[in-house]
Amino acid sequence: MAVRRRAVLGGVLAGAAAVATSGCIADTYASTPAGRPTPTPKAKPDKQPERLTVVATGDVLLHERLWTTAKRDGKGGRWDFAPLMSSVKPLVQKADLAIAHLETPLARAGGPYHGYPLFQGPPQIAAALKQTGYDLCTTASNHSFDGGADGVDRTLDTLDKVGLKHAGTARSRAEAEEITIVDVHGVKVASLSFTFGFNGLPYPNGQTWRAGTISTKTIKLKAREARDRGADLVLVSCHWGTEYSSKLNDQQREIAPQLLADSNIDLVIGHHAHVVQPMEEIDGKWVAYGLGNLVAAHREPDSTKAEGLLARFTFTRSGDRWTTEAEYAPLLMTDDLPVRVLDVRRELAKDTARRSRLELAQRRTTDTVTALGARPKML
Repeated sequence: MAVRRRAVLGGVLAGAAAVATSGCIADTYASTPAGRPTPTPKAKPDKQPERLTVVATGDVLLHERLWTTAKRDGKGGRWDFAPLMSSVKPLVQKADLAIAHLETPLARAGGPYHGYPLFQGPPQIAAALKQTGYDLCTTASNHSFDGGADGVDRTLDTLDKVGLKHAGTARSRAEAEEITIVDVHGVKVASLSFTFGFNGLPYPNGQTWRAGTISTKTIKLKAREARDRGADLVLVSCHWGTEYSSKLNDQQREIAPQLLADSNIDLVIGHHAHVVQPMEEIDGKWVAYGLGNLVAAHREPDSTKAEGLLARFTFTRSGDRWTTEAEYAPLLMTDDLPVRVLDVRRELAKDTARRSRLELAQRRTTDTVTALGARPKML
């Protein structure tokens, strides 16, 4: 699959009136603000690798049942979300770059915490994502403004404190005008993040730079800017689709091909539907329309809402060109306490009482992923 390129990740912001980008640190090795720890970068070889792997997963949606799980899994009164994700940790940690989509804003430690419809999640999830192996969170979603400006600021401050990069929302206009570019073993990967809307909530204080909405023109401009700033790969995250539907909506069908036709964009990653949607290869580049949830508790254990997707993209360099190979792993959320997200194939290799449910998740996920004719490999 010949694709011209340098590599980029998705994560910018565009305001409604002004073109803005996600508020993130421009480089993995950039200094952090005073008082915040400088994250330890992954080992950097002497030259660019021939191969680079990117893992992406779906929505981190912090329903109340997950809070109960974190309380049970914690020790000494501390909440711990890491056991919730322990099954997927091996796949996440193997990636050169791992991206989670943090859909909801975070509250301050001790709360108050809120679930649907105006989410304010426990901040302990950030440390657990870092411990699981994630490097970056995209944050532009329909829930970005659930906590107003304070919610945006608090969420990004929390991610900074644990050493997670972020793209999609911003604390200041200056931050919004930056582009998140992460140095991964010498390859500069840009992350841009956009959403279809904000559930009717206004921009906090009229600050249209706080997060960006999906616009082909805006995203292309930001991808070009990312290249101009030195990005080798540009990854675009889109919060879109119809909730609970595995079928594409008009916005997805129209915009994905336009984005992948742009020479500055290498990959499109989708979230929001809370169920798995297809993957598609278009002119040698990939779009994962909807990765379902990484963690959530919809309390429908037999439905597709309990099924998610981990996608892995391997970028291989040949001269100044990159080609992309796509793979996927079906995921399943359990409902009984303590809740867990399971790597389906890993669990099927064990003697498990959930075999029939795991097999159903694998079959349905594969049918959906390949519905448009793509044939990514199963991990």
